[in-house]
Amino acid sequence: MAPPVYITFLGGLGEIGRNCAVLELEGSLLLIDCGLMFPDTDMLGVDLVLPDFTWLVERAEDIVGCVLTHGHEDHIGGLSYLLREASFPLFGTELTLGLASGRIEEAGLMKRTELIVVADGERWEIGPFEAEFIPATHSVPQGVATAFHTPQGTILHTGDFKIDLTPVDGRLTNLSRIGALADGDGIRLLLADSTNADQPGHSRSETSVGKVLYNLMHEQEGRRVITACFASHIHRIQQLADAAISFGRVIAPVGRSMKRNITMAREMGLLTIPDTSLIDIEKVDRYEPGQVLVLSTGSQGEPMSALTLLAANENRWLKITPDDTVIFSSHPIPGNENAVTKVIDNLFRLGAEVIHSGLSDVHATGHAKSEELKLYHSIAKPDWFVPVHGEYHHLIAHSRLAQVMGTPEDHILIAEDGDRLILDDNGLRQVGTVPSEYVYVHGTVGDIGSGVLRDRRILADDGVVAVTVCVDRKKKRLVSGPEIATRGWIHEPEAGDLLAELSARVKAAVEKALLDGADIAGLQRAVRRASGGFVANSTRRRPMIVPILLEV
Repeated sequence: MAPPVYITFLGGLGEIGRNCAVLELEGSLLLIDCGLMFPDTDMLGVDLVLPDFTWLVERAEDIVGCVLTHGHEDHIGGLSYLLREASFPLFGTELTLGLASGRIEEAGLMKRTELIVVADGERWEIGPFEAEFIPATHSVPQGVATAFHTPQGTILHTGDFKIDLTPVDGRLTNLSRIGALADGDGIRLLLADSTNADQPGHSRSETSVGKVLYNLMHEQEGRRVITACFASHIHRIQQLADAAISFGRVIAPVGRSMKRNITMAREMGLLTIPDTSLIDIEKVDRYEPGQVLVLSTGSQGEPMSALTLLAANENRWLKITPDDTVIFSSHPIPGNENAVTKVIDNLFRLGAEVIHSGLSDVHATGHAKSEELKLYHSIAKPDWFVPVHGEYHHLIAHSRLAQVMGTPEDHILIAEDGDRLILDDNGLRQVGTVPSEYVYVHGTVGDIGSGVLRDRRILADDGVVAVTVCVDRKKKRLVSGPEIATRGWIHEPEAGDLLAELSARVKAAVEKALLDGADIAGLQRAVRRASGGFVANSTRRRPMIVPILLEV
């Protein structure tokens, strides 16, 4: 009997982001990605959302490495947090590791890991695992699918992918290798990207976007062009640069990650921009508007990104004018729509023209749509299938596609964050769960807790009422107060009668509690009950009640 393989999902199933899975064989743990998620609008004050690493940290000594499928933040952004608690090597292509190392260096954690560069087609022994790296096209160069050769057969993880037959760099998804695996010993388990499973047809090739960008650059002759895209989208940056250079424009990167990634990609030979065509943003005013292309970060409306600051007229080197055209060469990640719309509105207020994916084909998805997924399944012919990477409806849509392509329904398992599966001689099944709650990061503080978010929502929606009383519990009397202060509930100067009645209610409740011999906690409860009941009945609102008890 062959030893079983366990698959544990810490994130990425039922959401876009936090992608992190763990393979376990003979007591050794191998991570597949370690990403973060950007917060939804109701996560007030939250900067990032991480997987819950509790289970991993408890078994930190068992981690033999982390395989990185590509260089997007939702797959690599959590490393700088996990490496604080555990030490392990990272396996990925050159660009992927280059992108991952940025946050790790900033956190001062490079000594906690080793960066091991893998090449297309290579096999690496990582603890008891043998990992084979297979080229895959995506919206960032050098993405990979990974075939894990185990005693339970081959487990194939697609990574994020699309089937782009004309990629900018000519590096195709190696479907022939996947077919060879399927026709050989077979693919026992397929874990596949589900992001666009509910979208019909095929995704557009990245090179088709280049033609659109070239035409736009021609149409905008005489105007300064500012483009926003992901700083990791090296192929998009290449096509923007090619279009700009064709019309005699110089290129000015703005935003720290944009500058860093352009420098890194040029050094790796992945990006070709002549030195004479690159200028520092500080020199942009030396050129006529029609001679400049600005490459900016901030396509998702991030609060402190270069484009957001430009839209707020807060960039020290560049000011938006009516001579500017801003191109959003991206599509908002779910949850970022409001932030992007706000930036677009601010750009229009400053007089700029704005072009986005709703007006022109300036973006192509990096994820396979339904017909591409069907093709992948027809080649891989997996014995078992688990859809990954997507919201729950994406996972359901992908499972239905798999059934259409011949995988029996009882060989498809819909997993969610925290699920722990076992692959053994009897097949695939769930055998338990591990902690998988959202871990919220605000500034340098990790895991601020759902209770903090709940309090923030109450404060934002209904405000706060602070009630201060001073008591002498020995003499069972109220010394002073209640003094009532409120923010966000009512406008105090216009609510004298309401506040007076509230004060009387609280006074009566405190005096009764004192006579009953209540302790401080009991007095606080009396204040909260009297205040909360009156406020809710009189205003139909439920602000946060903060009782402040002083004792003499």
